[in-house]
Order: sequence, then structure tokens, then C-alpha cells
Amino acid sequence: MSFPLLGKKQQCFWIAIGQCRLILLLLFFNISPQLPDGQDLPLPPVILGELGKDPQNPTVCFYGHVDVQPAKKEDGWKTDPYTLTEINGNLYGRGATDNKGPVLAWINAVETFRAMPVNFKFVIEGMEEAGSLGLEKLLEEENQCFFSDVDYIVISDNLWLSNKKPALTYGSRGNACFFVEVECGDKDLHSGTFGGIIHEPMTDLIALLDSLVDPTGRIQIPGIYDSVTALTEEERKLYESIEFDLEEHKNNSGVKKFLYGTKEEILLHLWRYPSLSIHGIEGAFHEPGIKTVIPAKVIGKFSIRQVPHMDLSVVKRQVRDKPFLCPNNLKVSMPLGAKPWLADVNDPLFKAARRAIKTVFGEDPDFIRDGSTVPVARMFQTITQKSVMMFPIGAADDGEHSQNEKISRHNYIEGTKAFAAFFLEISKLHRRLHKTSNTETNNC
Repeated sequence: MSFPLLGKKQQCFWIAIGQCRLILLLLFFNISPQLPDGQDLPLPPVILGELGKDPQNPTVCFYGHVDVQPAKKEDGWKTDPYTLTEINGNLYGRGATDNKGPVLAWINAVETFRAMPVNFKFVIEGMEEAGSLGLEKLLEEENQCFFSDVDYIVISDNLWLSNKKPALTYGSRGNACFFVEVECGDKDLHSGTFGGIIHEPMTDLIALLDSLVDPTGRIQIPGIYDSVTALTEEERKLYESIEFDLEEHKNNSGVKKFLYGTKEEILLHLWRYPSLSIHGIEGAFHEPGIKTVIPAKVIGKFSIRQVPHMDLSVVKRQVRDKPFLCPNNLKVSMPLGAKPWLADVNDPLFKAARRAIKTVFGEDPDFIRDGSTVPVARMFQTITQKSVMMFPIGAADDGEHSQNEKISRHNYIEGTKAFAAFFLEISKLHRRLHKTSNTETNNC
């Protein structure tokens, strides 16, 4: 759970790994951006690793990150968050499931082989929790070099939908974050002197935020649903077969009631439909006690999780074009926007992973989407034009970003086995596909 910070300078070295006795080439890339004053902003380097270059084998690239959310024992942890501790079969520690555990499981899986069934590449970063600063630029720069021979990309940075059944993830929602600023003047005012005779920014802002979404969760922004695609029969069947326990999900979240009462409705609104969440108000009095002031300026913060085929620039325009009845100065901005991601579940990558999970866990995985946003999946897919899949090994109750984050010993061990089985399956499937392709070419 604890490790020293890596140096800034670009470095490379070779190490022998596991039983395969092959040489692992590691490159440390400095991604530190330059500030306006000319100084470098020191950031952890991105590690690019390469193991094996057999032209007969497919090349699989694994992405993971080793940075974590802040954690202190006094925040409610049962153990020291930076000392891995086993309790009742669970391994507790910050990063156990997000994302140090899966990264180490992948490396452990690689170590089990004497003869490599695939060529491996690794992308390990230390800035994922801060938006993967610098990663996109590095991917673009290395697309024609490091990634030129990559066939498949695997990410293991999310969780199963349930506590017990494995899953493969083929999509995620995007996220458009908005600020709404309402201002009436250049200073705060006394509510006894001005209350009742001015348009108060807080009152306007609350009315504005209330107009964004109705009590059923439906977004009240004209045109926001226009690009949401219709549910296909093939996908509907996927939803019907997914194992999802509403009561278990409530227990994991601590919520007593959901907006919808069936599994299918819940999953559709988590994955296939956009949602709008209000996060807070900046500039309002929030300390203990009472302060009877009228704030001169308040900023409301909300976000829209958009689904595939929703254009980020269109969503931004639709929010700005929504008629807001506000007599005060109003400014709407979108400081952050991430696009949704969608993969093809019929891709060889998913077929191989499905067989691997069936071999290790004895059952087919659920094919799921992620209601949150995974910018790196879209980033890798768009820049490299390679197949991308998310292959989680953590359970729904692992508590990523929360107190007492954990991964079960069972999931870690079986997840490592599943990764190893996947290497064998993707190697066999890749060779079979290329053999078929070559045969068809020769027949022509």
C-alpha cells in the first residue's frame, strides 16, 4: 500500500520477471507540464513497460494506476490505510481494489508463465485520481511507436456489479460538470436591511437548480434526450440475464429507497440514460451557527452523466440555452467534460475474457456498463483505435475511495488466475482468427 515517489527524469532499465526469464523493458516518461512562469509542475512519471516481442503472439497492453485517494485512520478506518492488513479473508488498505491490487494481480499472472502466450505492454500512471494529467499527450506521442504493435488493451480499474458474480465492462457514461454563477452586486448585504426588497442570488440559484431535474430524476433541459439511442433486443436480453440484487445494492450504498423498483429500470437509468446530480453551492454560509447575511454571489455546481452518442459540445449548448428566469447576473460555464465510452461485446477481447472467467469461476460473467466515467477507456480507444475492455476483479462492496477499502483474498487469487487464463484464451483466439484471415486471403 505504501511506496516511495518515483523520480521525475525519464529513465529506462531492464529486469528479469518471473519464470519466463524474459527481459522487461521499463521506460519512465516525464509528463510534468510547464507553468506560465516557466517552472515545471512536478508530476509522477508514466511507466511504459514491454515484455516479449514474438511476432507470432498477439500484444496485449494493460493499463493501471498506483495513485490513490487521500486516507487517514481518523477518518473512520479500522486499520492503518497504508499498511495492508488481512481481516477475515479481506485485504484492507487504500488502493487495495483501486487500483494497486489489480495492477499487482496482473503482474503476478504474467510471472506464472515460463513461455509467454502473448507479448505484454504496460501503462502505469500516478495521476489517474487527478484526471490523468499528461497521459493523453503521451498516448498521442507514442501512438505510432509504443502502441503501433498493440492488438488489445485491457483496463482493470472498476468493480463487479455484485458481490459474488464476475463481470466484464463494455461501456461507461461521460461527465459534463457545470458551474452556475448568480451575482447581484459586489458585496454581501444585511438581510434585515435588504431582505424583501432585492432579488437575492441564493433564492434565484435554488430556483434555477430546482428547475434542472424533476422528482423522478428526469432532466428538464430541452433536447437532452434527443441523442439517446433506442434499446436493442440484444441488449435487452443482456439486462435480463444480469445478476443484480436490489437489496444488496441498497446495503452497499446505505440508501433505503431507489427511484425505480425493478432491476431492469435501475440498470437502464444507471447505464443507458443520462442523469443530472446537484453537488453543492459555493459562496453560501455553511459554518455552524447562524449568519443572517445575503451573499452577493453564489455558484451552484452540478453535473450531467451523458451516455454514448451524446455530444459533449451539444450538451454544453443545451444547458446554456435553457431559459432561466433570473433577474440577477447569470453566468454558466462547463469547466470539465469527459466523453462516454462504448465497446463491442462481440469483439475477440470479450470472447477470450468470457472463456477465461468461465474456466476459473465456473460461470459466465455479466456484461455490464459503468454508470461513472472512465476517461482512460475512451482515451485509449480514440487515440490508438485498438479494442479496449475493462476486466474488473473487485467486488461491488470493496469500497473504492471510501473508508476501509478492501479486496478479498479470494478475488485477488481467482482474479490473478482469470488474468492468466485470459492470456491463453486471447492467444488461441487471435491465432485462430489470423489463420482464418490468411486462408481467406490465399483463396482469393
